[in-house]
Amino acid sequence: MKGRRLALAVCGGLMMIAAAAGSAQASEATITKGVSIEGVDVGGMTKSQAEAALEEKAQQLGQTKVTLMMGDNPVTTTLGELGYTWTNTDIVGKCLTLASSGNIVERYKEKKDIEKEPKAYTMTFCADNAKVQSFVESCSAYNSDPVEGSIQMGSDGIPYVEGGTDGLTLNVDKSVAAVENAISGWTGGDLKVDLVVDKKSPDVSAETLSKVKDVLGTATTDYSASTAARAVNVENGCRLISGTLVWPGDEFSVTRAVTPFAAENGYEQAPSYEENRVVDSYGGGICQVSTTLYNAVLKAELDVTARSNHTMIVNYVQPSKDAAIAEGIMDMAFVNNTDSPIYIYGYCYGGQITFTIYGHETRPSNRSIEFESKVTSQTDPQGIQLVADTSQNVGYINQVQSPHTGYTAELWKNIYVDGQLTDSVQVNSSTYQAVGTIYDVGVVSQSSAVTQAMYSAIASGDVSQVQNVIKYGTGAAQRQTNAQGQNGASGQTDAAQGQTNAQTQTDASGQSGTSQTDASGNAVISVQ
Repeated sequence: MKGRRLALAVCGGLMMIAAAAGSAQASEATITKGVSIEGVDVGGMTKSQAEAALEEKAQQLGQTKVTLMMGDNPVTTTLGELGYTWTNTDIVGKCLTLASSGNIVERYKEKKDIEKEPKAYTMTFCADNAKVQSFVESCSAYNSDPVEGSIQMGSDGIPYVEGGTDGLTLNVDKSVAAVENAISGWTGGDLKVDLVVDKKSPDVSAETLSKVKDVLGTATTDYSASTAARAVNVENGCRLISGTLVWPGDEFSVTRAVTPFAAENGYEQAPSYEENRVVDSYGGGICQVSTTLYNAVLKAELDVTARSNHTMIVNYVQPSKDAAIAEGIMDMAFVNNTDSPIYIYGYCYGGQITFTIYGHETRPSNRSIEFESKVTSQTDPQGIQLVADTSQNVGYINQVQSPHTGYTAELWKNIYVDGQLTDSVQVNSSTYQAVGTIYDVGVVSQSSAVTQAMYSAIASGDVSQVQNVIKYGTGAAQRQTNAQGQNGASGQTDAAQGQTNAQTQTDASGQSGTSQTDASGNAVISVQ
């Protein structure tokens, strides 16, 4: 009896399952509970219901933001605008077959397993090739040429890099493939795709210029006593040099940078040295620019390839620290012997000119240098030189050159390590000529006798004789003889008599000159 009851119970259970199955077959099939597609719970849904829910899901996903990166330029769109399409639509039919095969017991068991451990499926998508192609091609608007790098000085006194970026050209075909592959492999969230570009590097890259940040050397000189024209020339020369980049192994020439010396290049006429005297010329004062840069170059320990001292001493730097230039004759030049570019920055403010050289510092931090000027001899100026000026009338006498002491000098570099002097190296040697006072003397007169008398006075080298000709004309010789008879050699008229007190002006080297009056009492301003 007990075995019969058990058989009847089993038979009853199977009959109930069979009845349930028959009932399900009588209505439209639904997906087994516990099944989801792309996060949508489709359990219990019919095929049409599931497809509608998933189409809605696909439309929602079509609003997903897509960012295409063209170099550093982001271009945004959506999956929908790229023709986003759900491709594995047969997934719904496959889900309907779950727990639908095998005998009744097997189907029942599979349903229970799915309810216990839900099954999750994903939707797959693709983009419309034509729409992707069209949108990617529009990104060609961001094609660019390479931008050469440059260095600019910030308001904080620190150089910063501008430009130095690659030129970009969009590779359309490869970019379309990259976008389509990204969409097909997308798993959710905003989508970002790097477009494929062909790059062209600039000659001067930002990476290279980023090393130019250390002060290698700086120097300042004062030109505040200069004439207005000379100050213009100093500031113009500084402007023409400032902002220059010098690459490793390249040579920089001051003369090439600041010439031609002409009004068209921003220069005015100002005092400058010419054959041991001071004359007005375009660019007068430019040597102070080259000198200031020379001292900055020395401190940066760059390789100086050309440097000349002035013929006469200057007073804005110590002896042997100057660097004269003359187009086609003298230059100040150096080679960048470091491993990185150097940047020359110059400015003028408050009557001072400053050059600073920036680069990549590789010298040991415990090492320092200083430069010592040593005067090795001195020669005092001797005599007076009188020069006939055929453009001026008799009566004109003008001191065009003040006396300059002559020197020989040397410049030495002292090297210190941890504050201790370890070496001294001679940098250069210089010879500055001793030059006496020079006067220009007018010789033009309606009387040839007076002109001849003035030439004779000039040839004597005696200013008092020139003054006598100015005062007495052809009778100057007799008065000179009488004066000698009455007073002897010591009673001659002093060379300074008949002149006004000098007013100091600045010549090309910063030395003082004079102004005085001519025989008519009109002021004659020195060209110095």
